Amino acid sequence: MKNKKTRMKKTLAILLVMIMTLGIAACGEGASTTPPASPDSGATTPSTEETPSEETPPEETSTTQQPPDEPLPDPVEIIVFAAASMTDTLVEIQGLYRDVAPHVTLVFTFDSSGTLKTQIEEGAPADLFISAAQRQMNELGELGLIQDGTRIDILENKVALVVAPGNPKGVTSFDSLVTALQGGDILMAMGNSDVPVGQYTIDILKYFDLDEDALARSGVITYGTNVREVTTQVTEASVDVGIVYATDAFSAGLQVVDTATAEMCGQVIYPAAVLNGSGNIEAAQAFLDYLLTAPAMTVFESVGFSPV
Repeated sequence: MKNKKTRMKKTLAILLVMIMTLGIAACGEGASTTPPASPDSGATTPSTEETPSEETPPEETSTTQQPPDEPLPDPVEIIVFAAASMTDTLVEIQGLYRDVAPHVTLVFTFDSSGTLKTQIEEGAPADLFISAAQRQMNELGELGLIQDGTRIDILENKVALVVAPGNPKGVTSFDSLVTALQGGDILMAMGNSDVPVGQYTIDILKYFDLDEDALARSGVITYGTNVREVTTQVTEASVDVGIVYATDAFSAGLQVVDTATAEMCGQVIYPAAVLNGSGNIEAAQAFLDYLLTAPAMTVFESVGFSPV
């Protein structure tokens, strides 16, 4: 009986070992469902990386070369001789032109057109001349000092009768000025005879049959070497009235009581030209051309100039 129990235990043990062995084998087969490929079978092991259906072209490298930056123009200095009545406007335009041609430096000399003309005749370095009258430009042209084909009329001004602050003599027109001059009860400032504004004033006096020399001797006339000096005399009330350009009257804030007609003194035209002595003819011409553009003309018109 004892032997029989012993054999049964051994049999159960053997069965248990067989069951465990079969279970382990079954788990091993589930872990790998694809047998390794034989080197001779021709099969390949699939890659875990995705292969695109179409080959992605490499990024294109631009072979278009950008054109090299154009070299900056060489610095240029332009010397401009201009009538004193253009001081404020040309200084303002200078700032505008700096944005257009930053390589160009504008150097201005402002004075009466007669004084500037004389300096040019004497060899003063200048590239461009802008006169307040035709006479001075004509004289330079006769001397061959103007570059051919560059002369042009750019602006028109007006001759104005202005009064000192408060109008102490009650002058209201050229007619009332004539009466006051004849009565000797007034002091008037005007430009010298070699100054365009003075030449226009002389024409006005002649129009009213007044003798300038006789008036000067009687002490009712004082003179200025340019229009700015005349304007200053009126502004400071060292005289009662003065004859200046309308643009100077505007800039100085003076009261204009009358303006001269073309019949009285002709048109007030400002010609400009490049000078033969210029070492920068093209740059001077470029600035002259700019003075005729809308931005520059807007500045001129803001003080009373008008295009020709």
